[in-house]
Formats: sequence, structure tokens, C-alpha cells
Amino acid sequence: MEPEVEWLDDWESDLYGQISNTEDQSQVDLRFWWRIFNDPVLNKLIELAKQENPSLSIAGLRILENRAALGIAISGRYPQVQQATGAINYVNTQQFSGPDQSFESFQGGFNIGWEPDFWGRFERSIESADAAFFASIFNQQNAQVLLNAQVVDLYFAYRTILLQIDNAKRNSKIQKRSFEITERLYNSGQKAELDLQQAKTQYMSTLSSIPGLESTQRQLRNALCALLGRAPGDLPELNAEVQDLPTMNPVVLQGIPAQLLMRRPDIRSAATQIAAQSAQIGIAQADLYPAISLFGSINWTGNTISGSPDVLNLGIGPAFTWNLFDHGQIKNNVRVQDARLQQAIDNFKNTVLQAAREIDDAAVSVVKTLEQQVPQQASIQAAKRSLELANTRYREGYADFQRVIEAQRTVVSQEGGGIVNNSSHISAVISFYKAVGGGWQVMPIEQLVPETTRETMESRSDWGDLLLAPLPVSSGPYTPKQKAVKDE
Repeated sequence: MEPEVEWLDDWESDLYGQISNTEDQSQVDLRFWWRIFNDPVLNKLIELAKQENPSLSIAGLRILENRAALGIAISGRYPQVQQATGAINYVNTQQFSGPDQSFESFQGGFNIGWEPDFWGRFERSIESADAAFFASIFNQQNAQVLLNAQVVDLYFAYRTILLQIDNAKRNSKIQKRSFEITERLYNSGQKAELDLQQAKTQYMSTLSSIPGLESTQRQLRNALCALLGRAPGDLPELNAEVQDLPTMNPVVLQGIPAQLLMRRPDIRSAATQIAAQSAQIGIAQADLYPAISLFGSINWTGNTISGSPDVLNLGIGPAFTWNLFDHGQIKNNVRVQDARLQQAIDNFKNTVLQAAREIDDAAVSVVKTLEQQVPQQASIQAAKRSLELANTRYREGYADFQRVIEAQRTVVSQEGGGIVNNSSHISAVISFYKAVGGGWQVMPIEQLVPETTRETMESRSDWGDLLLAPLPVSSGPYTPKQKAVKDE
């Protein structure tokens, strides 16, 4: 069992009540939480990432690696030595007196040796390998969580940049018009140079921001390409049209009990690492006792010398080895493994603690970015109205051009702030679902590694049915218990 975390049973963020709603909870499937955005392009990108992402494929290969390592550990239950031997020798003897002699000698045999598992060395090795196998499964599920959150985050960051570029270009056109008007008025002697330079400053400032935004757009697109396992370049799946960011429902998720933390694959992996390391202590302790083995052999020897009889030898008996004087090496190895176990326990507790922190941080971001939206939109409308009034008063001669410039600057700032706030709210929602461990599902083994990779591996080595045999299922939410793993 996983170690007890004292504060966990009673812990629940006081922010959940502000982001929860019973009716909408049933509509959110944590395995596919990104569907709340109702975006077909996003859904397609995530499916492509699951199929092509290199990091996810590596995580799947580690499952196969640990499955094979478990098979190695299971083989320790059976005789460790099962060897057939054989040799043929040609012998030519040259003598100083008498004829030379030559003959062939033959030898064959079979040796078997078995160390019964009196002290649990091999069984504990199996337990450790079994836990490591399950940890690799949970690590792959955690890779799914991270990958899906990255794809969603980058996708909306890309759409945000498109909106910012569009907003900058649209405002630059307005400012260009103001600059051209003040330039004509200045050239005709109706306005001072100050109005001209202020209008030019604002126009050029907005214009200069566009290349930086376009550079970020390219970098975000390249990042998405990398997640899809593609070289940097165009992504035909991305919608080229500029679209507003989705308006998020204030309801995110029903109030979450603390135990939902234990659904996170990284926490489940940390728990299995405790089990794996605990078994290592048993392996180290077994070295304190004698290794008792049973040996047997059958050997046959013969040659082509006339009249020489063939010989058959049979041998069987026990043997033991015992490290009596190791100068503390074995005991210190036990201590090393025990210290590593305590590290694994503390790592588990720290992982739970960080998970709770991530959930609370994401929850407060969801709440506060949502609270910002209403005053932010009101501020944008007020800024636009202020610009209209400033333009009217300027045309009528009741205000100088400085008021127009300030009003234009405010509109640009507030509209940009509105885009950033909407993007921050979506990012907070993404972080929240990532923090509760959303986005992973049990994947069939044939989906863990791309088909082309499996075919390449099969052509190199005999994998038997390890590339297709179903994976075992954990029996509980925390510590895994293997249901059935065949001795491959």
C-alpha cells in the first residue's frame, strides 16, 4: 500500500465551490476534457499527436522494455543452469619410435543447476520488476496527460497570436489614417509638428510590434509540428482564418474530493516505485544467508582408438556458497536499499503535495481570470466610446489631437488586454484539467507503439507475442497488483 499522507483525507480547495456545478459535471469526461471547446481542429490535432508524437512512442517502448525485464525476473523461478555441452577433438601424436597415432575424441553432456528460493531473492526480484512494469504503464499515461495539455495550450496560444496580429494590423490602419490627416494639416500649416510626431510615434510603435508577433506565431507553429512528429513547416490542419477565442462556461468541474489526486498517473507511478524499491531490500537481505543449490550432470566421452571404451559419468548433489566475511558489504547494501526506499516514500508524499498545489494554483487562476472578464469588456467598450468622443471633439475644435492619441492608445491597450485575459482564462482551464490528471486513457498495446516501429522491431528480434499480448490491469487506484503475466 502507498504511504499515508496525513492531510489528504481532509483537504479540499475552498475554490471548488466557485468553479463547480452538478449539472455540467456529468458532461465532462476527464479522458477527453478538451472536447469542452467543441473544436474539431483541436480534436484532430490531439489524435494526430497520439499517433505520431515521439515522446509518447518512447514511453510505450519503455513498457515493452519493462515487460521483457519482468520475463527475465520470472525465469529465476526455474533452474538457473540448463546447459548442453559438446566437443570433438582431432589428436595427432608423432612418436620417435613406432608409428604415429591419430584419433578423434568426443564429449557431450548436460548440466542442470537450481537454487531454490529459500530466502525470497527471486520472488522479490519478480515483485520489483512487476512494480517497475506497472510504473512504466503509469508513466506512459502521464505522458498522455502532458502531451494533450501541451497540444491544447499551444493551439490556443497560436490562435491568440493570430488575434493579436490581427488586432495590431487593424489598429495600425486606424493610426495610419490619423497620421496621414495630421501630416496634411501640418503641411498646410494648420497644425503644429507636435501632433504630427505624436501620431507618427503611435503608428510606428504599433507597426513595429507586428514582426515580433509574427515571429512568435512561427515558433508556436513549429512547437506544434514537433508534438506531431513533423519537421518545422506549414500545418494544413490549422485554420488560417482568424477566429475569436471560445467563450468558456464559468462551470469547469464539479467539486473534487482530495482522493481524485490519486487518479493522477504520476502519483500512481510514485506509489509503484515504492513497491519496486521495497522488494530491492528483500533481494539485498537474501545475500545474508547461504545460497543453496542442487546440481546434476550427465557426461559422455569417447574416442576412435580401437578397444578404448566409452565413458558415461553421472553426478548429482547439493552445494552452497555463503559470504561469511564481507567486511559489512552486504549489510551496507541493505542500508543503501533502505535509504532509497525512504527516498521513494518521501518522493511519493512530495508528488502528492505538488499535485495539490497545482490544482489549487490552477483553480485560483480559473476563478480570477473569469472575474476579470466582465470589467475587462466594460473597459474596452468605455475606451472605444472615449475614442469616438475624442475624435468628435477634435473635429469640432474643442480638444487637441493629444486627446485623440491618448484615446487610441487606450483602445489598443484594452483590446490587447482583453485578448490576453481570454487566453489566460483558457490556459488556466487547461492547467486545471492537467492538474487533476485528465487526458489519459488505457491504451491497447498495439496503440502504444506505431505499427511501423513494431514491424521494424519484429524484423530485428523475435518478440513472440509481447508486442500484441494485452497488458495487465491494476486492481486498484493506487498500488498495482498484477492479475496475469505469462512467462514468455
